[in-house]
Amino acid sequence: MALELIPIGTILAVLTSQVIKTGQAAKDVVFEKESFKVLSKHLFDIEAVLKELQLKKLDDSPAARQALEFLEADVKKASNLVEKYKNRARFYLVVRCRQIVKEVQDVTRDIGRSLAALSLANTEVLAGISDQVNRLQNDMQRAEFEASQSRIQIVDKLNQGLTEHKLDQGFANDMLKEIARAVGVPVEPSEISKELESFRREKEEAANRKERAEFLFLEQVIELLSRADAARDYEEVRKQYFQRLQVIERYDPREEYIQPYKAFTCCITGTVMADPVSLCTGTACERTALEAWFDQGEKTDPETGVALEDFSYRSNLQLRQSIQEWKELNYCLKIRSCKQKLLSDENCSVEEALDQMQELMRENSINKDWISIGGLTDIIVDILGSSHNKDVKRKILITLKNIVQEHARNKDQVNESQGFDHIIACLGRDSSISKAAVELLYELLQERSGWNASVCRKLSQQCSAIIFLVTLLIGPVKESADKAKEILLQLCDEDEENIIRAAKAGWYKPLIDQIIQGPESSRISMVRALVGMELVEQNIKLLGEEGVIPPLLEMVSGNIESKQLSLSALAKLLDYHENKKLVAVSGGVSLVLKLLFSSQIRTIIISKCFEVLEKLASNGDGIKFFVDENGTQLELEPIITNLLAFQQNPNSDHNVRRPALCALLGICQSDPGLVKTAVLTASGVSLVLPLLDDPSQEIRELAINIIFLFSQHEPQGVVEYLLMPRRLEALVGFLENDNKKDVQMAAAGLLANLPKSEKFLTKKLIELDGPNAIINILKFGTIEAKENALSALFRFTDPTDLDSQRIVVQLGAYPLLVNFLRAGSVTAKVNAAALIGNLSTNSPKLTVLSRNVGCWCFRGARDPLCSVHGGICSVTTSFCMLKANALPEMVKLLGERVNEIAYEAIQTLSTLVQEDSPHRGATVLRDADAIKPILGVFSWGTESLMEEALGLLEKIFKSKDMVECYGSTARIPLAHLTGRSIIEDGKLQRKAVRVLQLIERYSRSSTSLVPGLNV
Repeated sequence: MALELIPIGTILAVLTSQVIKTGQAAKDVVFEKESFKVLSKHLFDIEAVLKELQLKKLDDSPAARQALEFLEADVKKASNLVEKYKNRARFYLVVRCRQIVKEVQDVTRDIGRSLAALSLANTEVLAGISDQVNRLQNDMQRAEFEASQSRIQIVDKLNQGLTEHKLDQGFANDMLKEIARAVGVPVEPSEISKELESFRREKEEAANRKERAEFLFLEQVIELLSRADAARDYEEVRKQYFQRLQVIERYDPREEYIQPYKAFTCCITGTVMADPVSLCTGTACERTALEAWFDQGEKTDPETGVALEDFSYRSNLQLRQSIQEWKELNYCLKIRSCKQKLLSDENCSVEEALDQMQELMRENSINKDWISIGGLTDIIVDILGSSHNKDVKRKILITLKNIVQEHARNKDQVNESQGFDHIIACLGRDSSISKAAVELLYELLQERSGWNASVCRKLSQQCSAIIFLVTLLIGPVKESADKAKEILLQLCDEDEENIIRAAKAGWYKPLIDQIIQGPESSRISMVRALVGMELVEQNIKLLGEEGVIPPLLEMVSGNIESKQLSLSALAKLLDYHENKKLVAVSGGVSLVLKLLFSSQIRTIIISKCFEVLEKLASNGDGIKFFVDENGTQLELEPIITNLLAFQQNPNSDHNVRRPALCALLGICQSDPGLVKTAVLTASGVSLVLPLLDDPSQEIRELAINIIFLFSQHEPQGVVEYLLMPRRLEALVGFLENDNKKDVQMAAAGLLANLPKSEKFLTKKLIELDGPNAIINILKFGTIEAKENALSALFRFTDPTDLDSQRIVVQLGAYPLLVNFLRAGSVTAKVNAAALIGNLSTNSPKLTVLSRNVGCWCFRGARDPLCSVHGGICSVTTSFCMLKANALPEMVKLLGERVNEIAYEAIQTLSTLVQEDSPHRGATVLRDADAIKPILGVFSWGTESLMEEALGLLEKIFKSKDMVECYGSTARIPLAHLTGRSIIEDGKLQRKAVRVLQLIERYSRSSTSLVPGLNV
């Protein structure tokens, strides 16, 4: 019946009934009930308006009828909307919540506009409630509805994941859990299966409605959620596998593939269908292929070619199920085949099986379950532990990663098996295996909510795991290093002991971070561990560069434990030179000294402070780092005084005395002025000498090093102490200690510094075999020890003590001295030349003069006369320089043009030219080409050296033959000297004049170069 024939009152009554019914239905909608509740309230408010119109007898006008028609249509849309979403799949409602709310909002606004039109058509009738009506229609037209924030977040996260193609099982697990929680569905396989089945029906209905975009979206969502663990009932999966296994038992064991039925193949693509649909003719095609067929303008059946009148199509669920069963049978065949290949013990077959297993898992995630149910996981775990083929091991690790990836049950299976141990062992293999192993391990440590704490603890208990992971972290393969770092950081977060284990393995960053910014308890435990570690220089350098020194200095101000540990750690770090600078610029030296010299400080803290000072002064750095934070030198006298004061207490612990002495030694070695301060101001000699009797060998050795330095300023006090019983024995013992070269050097230096006039001391040393110890140092000691030993040897080569000289020469000193002339340091050459001079001084009186019996030609050939001394000479009997072959080396020294060396060389050469018979010695010097270099001294030597050369020439030119040979050569430099005022008293000039007079006396020329010098 046409609407215009129906009385307007009837229309109004029917509409009122529809509004009440729709309002009640909207009120009962559970999903997005807040939006539907607002719609329901507005509808009930409209009911009041409609009832008012009924009471006031609405005008029957075209405008009123049209307004009622519009309102009825909009209410009907609202009713349809309520029905549409009242019983939909709950998962569908979540993923479409934004669309649903938008539809509710739109229909509410439409009803508001229709209400406004009705109000305009009945202004007079509604005059009494106009304000109420206006307010209602305005509210409805401006209605703003939003889905719950939690659901919007779920939808946004889901859309983002689908956009980024995140189809991994972990993401699927998270999304399924959040969607299920949003609609109140338990995350149990049975419940989830029901919801997913309802969700699939929504997809099929969308396909049937030809809503392609909706269909594709739902298909993506269902595919993702189906990957979640809870989407599968494990018992059903297991049951399904064994059902398929029973079917394939009738196939040949060698069979790996069942050919598809023709009905499974799409007539358009020629391939097995994944989503089959059927036309009204019964022809089945792949959905996408059929859609493309129609899009190309085709209007015939793809299989028969018959023209179609009906182009609709529906999903063929039965055919899809049959295709899926066929695929599953093939999965089981391949799993059976893989198992046979794995058990064949042939590497090529094992690798082939592993490749097939990976392909199976890529094809369908259910194969992760079926591979494990079929026992293949256990088999490859065993092979991993026994195989020596690296390609097999690598492929097993990759396959296991695929098996456990985002699969909690499979992870548990591997974690609880021997596989875990095998995987750890693979971390230490070559880069390809270790990379696969660390990636698998990373996967095993993950669970849905993050890291699996129990598996992390299990990993921590593996002794080698952290070592291997650190090795990978610092290795060349970036991917392995990144994964190893993530695992290590998590292990360190789980347990502080892992921080220490990582540091011991060579990765210090977590330990450094804890020391710098960790809580007090953690800092103390980390520093305690650091103190107990064996650190190489590279690690010590790293610790300093990464900033552990400032927090360690902060801890020095803490409690006793904090002080002790931080000072111990600082002492360890100061083995690296640059760390000394870091401690100094941080004000650490002042801090340690303040602590050391404060009152009521425990012995252990004192010893640790001394260890720090010892390290600061070590390796020749001395006082370099004894500065404040501004680089200003600290006042050193009080430091030395306090260091010495600690030696006064006889009860001082060895751990206090030793580092204190080391620090004192290092400081004094760097500055001779500080030695004088220690000796004269702080009575250093008297404080340190008693330590030579200390029970500790180490203390005695340090003491001898310090006494050596002090003896330069107070030798007499040292002599008196050494002459006490058993003191000299100890000194000789130090000289004989070849294992401690620094101690040997100090003992020889001490002996060299003691006064040579102490004859009794010399005698006692000879009795104790001291000269032999010195000779051994000359043979085997360090350069410094040899230099000191040469200086000490002067005590035993005093020309007035022939017995001492004989002892030294008989011990083999002469050849050693000659070697020093040849290849010693400047100091060694100077001392060696002087020592040979001491010995040579006595050669004339020790020479056995030949008796003038008979003709000279009858003298025995075994007794040749010495060309210098005119008698029978030898090294051991007369200390003859010529017999020792020292003369050529002595002459060579003059050519080096070093004043100190040349001075001693000329003095020693002078011992060859005797005052009463200069000719023999002068002739020997001439034959040795010594006179020209002596004359050369006047062109480069110092005044004292030239004076010594003039003294020798004065003896040489007493020989007329020498004048004839060298007179003309000598005149010019000598004349030059006589014309200069070299020194104020003219001593050098007078000597030069005397030598010139000798030359002129024997010269054949009557003309003198110096006026008034003619004789």
